[in-house]
Amino acid sequence: MKFSDYMNDWLYGENGYYATYKNIGKGGDFYTSVSTSKFFGGTIAKHIISLVDEGFLSNNATICEIGAHHGYFLADVIEFIHTLRPTLITTLKFVVIERFDSLQEFQKSYFEESFGDVVKLAHYKSLSELKCKNAFFIANEIFDAFPCELYYKGKSARVDGHEVIFDVDDDWVEQKAKKYHKDRGEIALGYEAFAQEMALSCKKFEFMSFDYGEMHARPDFSLRVYSKHEVTPFFDENIKRDELFAKSDITYDVTFAHVKDAFLEAGVEFVELKAQMVALVDMGILELLEILKERADEKIYKQELEKIKILIMPNFLGERFKMIRFRKNKS
Repeated sequence: MKFSDYMNDWLYGENGYYATYKNIGKGGDFYTSVSTSKFFGGTIAKHIISLVDEGFLSNNATICEIGAHHGYFLADVIEFIHTLRPTLITTLKFVVIERFDSLQEFQKSYFEESFGDVVKLAHYKSLSELKCKNAFFIANEIFDAFPCELYYKGKSARVDGHEVIFDVDDDWVEQKAKKYHKDRGEIALGYEAFAQEMALSCKKFEFMSFDYGEMHARPDFSLRVYSKHEVTPFFDENIKRDELFAKSDITYDVTFAHVKDAFLEAGVEFVELKAQMVALVDMGILELLEILKERADEKIYKQELEKIKILIMPNFLGERFKMIRFRKNKS
């Protein structure tokens, strides 16, 4: 089979990695920025409020997380909106795009436990089901979860058993490889369709996403497997793919130029690409910390301060973890 089909089965098949709920923590899923500190979501909430104040978002806009998984991120955003601008909780609409029923059920339960009937959460299985006039879309580590093809010096990969063989001719993959100056590496599938779906779902929106990667393509393979809090390169000579298949996460570095081009082709404006740590500071995470210092006791303040240092210090995710932002302001 094509490598993209193999990766799709690994992650999204009936028994795939994302098809069932995964815990975060020991023995479970990897920690991400979302699970490090509530102030990650709080900073997004502050940004959403600024978009309302500047008139880009209406007070009844749709706030939509794509691929929410546990639902913690959007819940943190809502909690901080309630703290900073409580009147917006009753007017904004909150939506999650989630294909898996099991994760939808977990998210519903978590939101009911967190907010009771104060916050209404709507679910859609895909962006194509959502139609709105004004929205803010947010995603965390979504583009590195799109299935990809593997390319090496003019040939694409197929998988026989769990062995990867480069002997397939694929014109589309080869064209993308040449466009992004890759003689080997991952060529993502689905960015163009995703951008089109978002552009058609909403007339006016901002979209923000966080992912590992660079604007320009890496000169080698970045594909890797996460299992039990260990990272193994996909082409490691000791890797046991048959044992890891569907039981672990598999991901790669995003070529943001490909993401950018997909949204530009869909008629969406590229705004910026910057390191996560810079983006969070620019959006006001330190101002939020000052608010906490004024309202909470010193022990809680110091605990959150240490968590925020992890988010914004270069030695955490460094320059490779990026925020990319787009806007559409026309029908």
